[in-house]
Amino acid sequence: MTSRSTLHKLSYFKLGGKFPGTVGRTKMTESSANKLLNGDSCHRTSNGKKASKNGFVKNHCLFQQPQKYRRPREKNQNVTHNSSLYKKPYVESYEETPLLVAVLTYMGYGILTVFGYLRDFLRHWSIEKCHVAREREEQKDFVPLYQDFENFYTRNLYMRIRDNWNRPICSAPGAKMDLVENVSHDYNWTFKHTGRVVKDVINMGSYNYLGFAENTGTCADAAIEATHTYGVGVGSTRCEMGNLDIHEEMEQLVARFLGVESSMTFGMGFATNSMNIPALTGKGCLILSDELNHASLVLGARLSGSTIRVFKHNNMQSLEKLLRDAIVHGQPRTHRPWKKILLVVEGIYSMEGSIVRLPEVIALKKRYKAYLYLDEAHSIGALGPNGRGVVDYFGLDPKDVDIMMGTFTKSFGAAGGYIGGNKELIDYLRSYSHSALYATSMSPPVAQQIITSMKIIMGEDGTTLGADRLRQLSENTTYFRRKLREKGFIIYGNDDSPVVPMMLYMPAKIGAFGREMLKMNIGTVVVGFPATPIIESRARFCVSAAHTRDMLDIALEAISEVGDLLQLKYSRREQPLPSLGWMSEESVLQD
Repeated sequence: MTSRSTLHKLSYFKLGGKFPGTVGRTKMTESSANKLLNGDSCHRTSNGKKASKNGFVKNHCLFQQPQKYRRPREKNQNVTHNSSLYKKPYVESYEETPLLVAVLTYMGYGILTVFGYLRDFLRHWSIEKCHVAREREEQKDFVPLYQDFENFYTRNLYMRIRDNWNRPICSAPGAKMDLVENVSHDYNWTFKHTGRVVKDVINMGSYNYLGFAENTGTCADAAIEATHTYGVGVGSTRCEMGNLDIHEEMEQLVARFLGVESSMTFGMGFATNSMNIPALTGKGCLILSDELNHASLVLGARLSGSTIRVFKHNNMQSLEKLLRDAIVHGQPRTHRPWKKILLVVEGIYSMEGSIVRLPEVIALKKRYKAYLYLDEAHSIGALGPNGRGVVDYFGLDPKDVDIMMGTFTKSFGAAGGYIGGNKELIDYLRSYSHSALYATSMSPPVAQQIITSMKIIMGEDGTTLGADRLRQLSENTTYFRRKLREKGFIIYGNDDSPVVPMMLYMPAKIGAFGREMLKMNIGTVVVGFPATPIIESRARFCVSAAHTRDMLDIALEAISEVGDLLQLKYSRREQPLPSLGWMSEESVLQD
């Protein structure tokens, strides 16, 4: 039997020891019942309603947080055995899907499926016109190229609500935006512009966390100046004639911002994951991936040729079990030690609004001598007192993360991605990354947008604008989440996450919610299968520092009104006691 020390030596990375699977968001969450793990607690509501299965509420919490309720609360929050790793409260909640709602949701999808097969029958006999791609007649004996369940879902379910997506925007996607009105005369198969522009739509869907997606101001002026100096395109790769001084400046700034030795930037965030993971792992390596990881991480893991194993979302018991099994059993059949073990997680999961349990992940990484790949696409700039992501949020050492990945498409209002780490890692990627060797360099005005916005966040522009935006984002997030819960909606995720999923469940309510919100001049994103589990459709709001309190109040009022219309207030959670002025809570309870 190979000793553990031998295994650790064989886990040595290609770069000289500085660096040591998955079905990702395509799978998404399991049923809500499976989330009652990892220190969660389960309790019945005590609001006078009949207690039943649909009355359960689940909470993740590492610190007790006193709140005022109408009745004395049952104990529903546990302090986990790993609470000593956390320097601040870590609170996530996933309220159980009401049983009746789950049953009706399944019935809704069942009815849609039956009618879908009926419509496919009519299309087969040319009674109804078919608009989707189909195999040619001479290929009828071949294995079907297009016909599968997701294609069935697309033509029979998605097409009914397709008008909620792909709406053209004709302004900067800031706190407010202008939309081009579309109409369809063939049940959403094709669209035509009416020529009308819907003005001043409150934007609750863009990843504009710090409000840098703007066409005026310091960042826009700097980007315009860079365009005059360098032009728009580079016309070459970084390793040939496309390496500009502005790229060098940007990478040095990113490394300083992250607190790492070196960094490397790429022109596309998706390719940052999908093209670099194959350069870091290969055959004989093991990737342990969170089940909710982004599709770019999924693709990169698959392209690497590594063995992929998936652990339950944010569940450290599941991750540790896979690590133990990997070390004890080694590779399949041969039982040889893995060349390296790579843990792949995200900072903020964009469909759940949850934050990775990074202190526990790092503790496991150190204990089992694995390597950590952290995707901070949504968390960089949006979390932490200095806006430096989930590492900053938990007060951890950046050197404990082997590969720090992130994108510039959210908080920085730009495009592209980066990887940060030690110098050996970055030097290796410059020679072996497909995204570095074959992709065109980042556009100079985009690079300048990144530099300017990052300096503002760091306070190097000589103002407090960056700190003000970080504080405003935190306040807006707390306010928006609290108000939605008070109105009776089921909200997923961490209390500090600017990604706020609100559960819709039923398929008919996906399209209805998006349309009704647009009628009230609120732009929202609605999400359903296959991006979520089939019964966990949701609306996803993204809070921005650019949102004023008045904008949020208008949006909340519209959401509440549509929620009443569509009966979306599913929550059975006890609501906080309203302010009673001079009367104390104790006197109210005694009365």
